[in-house]
Amino acid sequence: MLQDSWSHRTVLLNEAVDALQISPDGHYIDATFGRGGHSRLILSRLSAHGTLTAFDKDLEAIAEAAGMTDSRFAIRHEGFNQLVHLKPSSAAGLLMDLGVSSPQIDNAARGFSFRGDGPLDMRMDTSRGQSLAEWLTDASIQSMTEVIREYGEERFAGPIAKAIDRARQERGAIQRTHELASIVADTVKTREPGKDPATRTFQAFRIFINAELEELTQALTASLNVLQPGGRLVVISFHSLEDRIVKQFIAEHSREAFDRRAPFAAPKKMRLLSLGRVKPREAEVAANPRARSAVMRIAERTGVAT
Repeated sequence: MLQDSWSHRTVLLNEAVDALQISPDGHYIDATFGRGGHSRLILSRLSAHGTLTAFDKDLEAIAEAAGMTDSRFAIRHEGFNQLVHLKPSSAAGLLMDLGVSSPQIDNAARGFSFRGDGPLDMRMDTSRGQSLAEWLTDASIQSMTEVIREYGEERFAGPIAKAIDRARQERGAIQRTHELASIVADTVKTREPGKDPATRTFQAFRIFINAELEELTQALTASLNVLQPGGRLVVISFHSLEDRIVKQFIAEHSREAFDRRAPFAAPKKMRLLSLGRVKPREAEVAANPRARSAVMRIAERTGVAT
């Protein structure tokens, strides 16, 4: 395991793996390896014949996984929307732990957080794609406003975008996290107690740069094909935008669908059985404040073929 100064506590560790209802000989998918907390616990519950496939875009996560020599384990340097390429009905369970890991947030060099000054990057996969600093160089006020409003649910999206544009014209390209946080703080004069003014803006830009919501939607759709009948889908979300997508997806596929254009046709059968949601216990939140916003939703694949 890699050793660094940025520790990570896996949220809802036992609850998530318990929800998978591990069959020792089954094949499981950890769609967001992170630092491997869930993966290691899953492996501990598998027999010699069970297997686990993990996905992650972060090169640091891939390096962490490289230290795992278990022959039952395989890691793929891909986003979890690539689940679509897996064999149909091949997985007995699929776990998605969304959001950003503590090492990503705490390492200022990654550019995810306003707490430490670092380059304005925010890419989960630093080997490809455009950094936030690069995008902000010539993004229009309208584009910035839409991103901040849609992905950050920020009511001051317009003024923030205009302030960023003004700063670009006066000082040149915005390259550092503290620089962006300062621009937002000077613009947003009111905020919830205990919450930094830049929180929503940083969240919005991170989600946008990594296409997080689009990838989540694609991965959820792919899960219907990958999971075998009776297989469990377990998803941990950390903000309302993610949780809304997961909740609506499970609800949509947990009921029969009628085609209004063909009123006498048989309805499409439900594909998922919703098994409810779980929140972290008070003791976990007290020990790990980042767990307080977590919501875990559980569903089971029905026996209907895709």
